[in-house]
Amino acid sequence: MKKVIILFIVALVPLTGFSQSIFQEFEDRDKVGTVTISKGMFDLVASMMEGDSDPEAKELAAMAKNLDGLQVFMTEDKAASADMLKSVKKYLKSSKLEELMRVKDEDTHVKIYIKNGKKDNHVTELLMFVTGLSESKLKIDEHKFETVLLSLKGDIDLAKIGALTDKMDLPKDLKRAHKK
Repeated sequence: MKKVIILFIVALVPLTGFSQSIFQEFEDRDKVGTVTISKGMFDLVASMMEGDSDPEAKELAAMAKNLDGLQVFMTEDKAASADMLKSVKKYLKSSKLEELMRVKDEDTHVKIYIKNGKKDNHVTELLMFVTGLSESKLKIDEHKFETVLLSLKGDIDLAKIGALTDKMDLPKDLKRAHKK
């Protein structure tokens, strides 16, 4: 019995590495800003907002309950931007994401990819990759970001994503995502 348990644990160990994001490598990079929100934080926010009488807050709480995680990586470094592009291309080859939309505005390129969910207009993953921002007006403190990579996982209702972008101050291009 002991051998069966050890064999089972050894078989599961490699699977634990797959639960981490392929983009995790950017968290430790000096020239990359990172925001990571876990399922626990979304659950905490949802529980804090459940008692709120505001219908918009209740809707946001219900949406937050269904989210598993959010990762945002930002950089103004050209080398880090190139590495992000390589990682996104590699991830797109191995995942079942499909392109939802592309937006080009001068030198800025926005690409949004999704993995369809079980219900219509629901997705289990949304990936947004934005490049060419250094020439735009996106500036936080003294930083002018070149590239932003956003990964959102969970049961995401695209029809309600606009509410999330407003409340969490996420990029406004996500609002248009529900208009497949």
